[in-house]
Amino acid sequence: MAKVILISQLPLPYPKIGSWTTLYQNYLNGNHAIDYIICEQPDAPFQNVEYSIVSKTLTLKLKKKYQKNNYIGYIEALEKIVTSGEKCIIQIVDNFGIIKPLQEFLESKGKRNQCYIQFFYHGFAPFYGNFESRNFYEFIDEMVLLTYDSYKAHKDYYTILPCRFSVLHNGIDNSKFYKVEASQKQKLREKLGLTSKNVFIWCSQDRPKKGLDLILDVWTRIYEKHNDCTLLVIGAKRDEAIEGVSFLGRIPNEELPQYYQASDVYLFPTLWHEGFGLSLIEALHCGCYSIVSALGGVPEVMQHGDLGRLVENPHFIAEWMEAIEEFLSGSRSYPSLSEDLYSRTAWNKGMNERIAEAKKSLER
Repeated sequence: MAKVILISQLPLPYPKIGSWTTLYQNYLNGNHAIDYIICEQPDAPFQNVEYSIVSKTLTLKLKKKYQKNNYIGYIEALEKIVTSGEKCIIQIVDNFGIIKPLQEFLESKGKRNQCYIQFFYHGFAPFYGNFESRNFYEFIDEMVLLTYDSYKAHKDYYTILPCRFSVLHNGIDNSKFYKVEASQKQKLREKLGLTSKNVFIWCSQDRPKKGLDLILDVWTRIYEKHNDCTLLVIGAKRDEAIEGVSFLGRIPNEELPQYYQASDVYLFPTLWHEGFGLSLIEALHCGCYSIVSALGGVPEVMQHGDLGRLVENPHFIAEWMEAIEEFLSGSRSYPSLSEDLYSRTAWNKGMNERIAEAKKSLER
């Protein structure tokens, strides 16, 4: 039976907030199919998987420098696991840089044919240019994307795609992120000091591509007419006073659900081709009406408008104002969301299916 090896550029479990690391943490705490993790030493290793640790030693640092290979520690850790003739599935997440040294290692040791390379890409748009992509796609066996729209973007862009593709939607822990009854929602609002009729929420990292400046500009115009609203900004701590806006800074992940559950509307004004948007599905599961940019994988996540309001031209302030005014006028309906849609359970099942299919391909 082929063994499954995950090469992670971050220690797992990862002590900080991260999207794919959280997905794997949820997965590895349950019924998973991974045999080995190659990573730097984690603080509290998983007990139900074996590790091959990438040590941060002076010797390794010198090897990196003289061999001009930042991934040599990972390759050496892999060499301890991959024995001659034994078949392996190697999973890599978003780490395009490791592919070339991995290819050189496997081919130099005559082990390429005994390995199946699964590359999980959490972006949306094609990473490489058309010509420079050739070697990458010829080497990997499978590219796992977040949405079918991302696959279409790859298919339409590249003239040659010699590997197979599949899709695995992100999933969240819906035992934490779920809709509460109206009475519980009111209690949460009282607890958080929220007295406005309508509560909006934005949650992300404070980077230009996340659209916070745009939405604050929109908000100042909306608030002139609707001052019974509050905008909660999570993930950004700014030293500026804007009427109706509360900058809450970073909130621990375990405290996030109550803010979504206490809110009415989630604003997702991303200005780039987002791969999926974990915070978006967290908000949806907590019962938020969502107004979102129609960019990247987001329309597919929103089932092309069935789960909320898509802003087709998200760089235009007028379209955000129109969408928010539409909500405030009462012209909206909250979607009925399946409990299992984009859930941790569905992601774990999908991962096991991806591994099972890879084993069939490897052992035929």
